Amino acid sequence: MKQLNVFPLDSNFDFMRLRKLAFAVVIAMLVTAFGAMIFKGFNFALDFTGGTLTELRFEQPVDVDGVRERLDAAGYENAQVQTFGSGNDLLIKMQVDSGVADKAGASSSVAADVNRAASTPDNRGTVVKSAFVGPQVGKDLAINGIWAFIFVIVGFLIYISFRFEKKFAIAAVITTMNDIIVVSGWFALTGREFDLTVLAGVLSVMGYSINDTIVVFDRVRENFRSMRADPKTILNKSINQTLSRTVITSFVALLTVVALYIYGGGSLEGMAEAQIVGIVVGTVSTMFIACPLLLWLGVSKQDLLPKAKDEAALARRP
Repeated sequence: MKQLNVFPLDSNFDFMRLRKLAFAVVIAMLVTAFGAMIFKGFNFALDFTGGTLTELRFEQPVDVDGVRERLDAAGYENAQVQTFGSGNDLLIKMQVDSGVADKAGASSSVAADVNRAASTPDNRGTVVKSAFVGPQVGKDLAINGIWAFIFVIVGFLIYISFRFEKKFAIAAVITTMNDIIVVSGWFALTGREFDLTVLAGVLSVMGYSINDTIVVFDRVRENFRSMRADPKTILNKSINQTLSRTVITSFVALLTVVALYIYGGGSLEGMAEAQIVGIVVGTVSTMFIACPLLLWLGVSKQDLLPKAKDEAALARRP
């Protein structure tokens, strides 16, 4: 079977020549992202802030998007509406004023109002359960998310250091961190609601980004061991050789998450948006950030050969 290539096999785009411009753009994006996160902050959802949780049961299957529109019209904006069990059951989460003293009374009152807003004349709902989710739960979720992030980063460092070399691990982690910060900054800048599904999307971006980077780094390692050329030429050649694979993989992944964004409903929209931004940023950073970082860190053929066998191995190379 003939291999599908978007770019010619002998393409020779000079990615290294644009490394200074790429770093300048990345620094500007990071400054913007950090500024948005520090000065504007995130629009945390009920998962992290606490609020009311209402379970409704209807006589007939419910149109979730229609319920969201009716709740918005009733003043309950940004309500999280999702089905569970049968199509007749809805779970609705909303934030409430943190200063409310009577949490149980507030949740009961909100549940009754939500039921009236969500019901239609031909499909009435009944309140099955209403409860208040305290902010402590949200705090625990945030801490667990931070620990998950640290665990993944440390795991990346150990794995890539074992498979490649420390310079590759540092470059890969910096590139991945850049992708995560940009995606997080996007949500802070746009004010989109940040909930657990968005956190899951951000963590999945880490996996995608590191996978894309490792594919290119694997080719870099092969070319360092087989080519007699300067590091800049080898890095450029490696990016060009994997360019078609990178673009095709990213495009297919992007089609999937765009479909999820369009047809997945409001409950998955945030996760899909995080993945869309992450795939675009991760693809670009693999080509313009990861390999230029290796050049800046001074990677060489000696870094990829066993130290005790450097001279003998290099002598046998063409």
